[in-house]
Amino acid sequence: MDTVLVVDDEKNYLLVMEALLAGAGYEVLTAEGGEEALEIVRRNDLDLIITDMKMPRLSGIELMEQIKKVYPDLPVIMMTAYGTVEKAVEAMKKGAFDYILKPFKNEEMLLTVAKALELRHLLTENRRLKQD
Repeated sequence: MDTVLVVDDEKNYLLVMEALLAGAGYEVLTAEGGEEALEIVRRNDLDLIITDMKMPRLSGIELMEQIKKVYPDLPVIMMTAYGTVEKAVEAMKKGAFDYILKPFKNEEMLLTVAKALELRHLLTENRRLKQD
């Protein structure tokens, strides 16, 4: 079972995402901010992170940058209610797998999650084959 961490300072989105992803068969962990998310990343074997872009103290992009230093192959999906082309381009250039605007359609989120996890599995399998 794939494990997904959802990071958002809005509790409502955490509840919605947890219900949506758990209903689709994923193990879901949640964090209300970047600092808490970093602790969860350190303690758990994750397959995907979905984070809000705009959060107090540690933004979604700052969180992603810290995670990518240690886990470069861990996909990160950014979501935001304040979407601009510039922000989307910045997120993608810094390593985001994708960028989703709030409010999102459940089907769109689930499809993006499935694609990100497929990439994660391919990278993991590729690394294992190279080691063999």
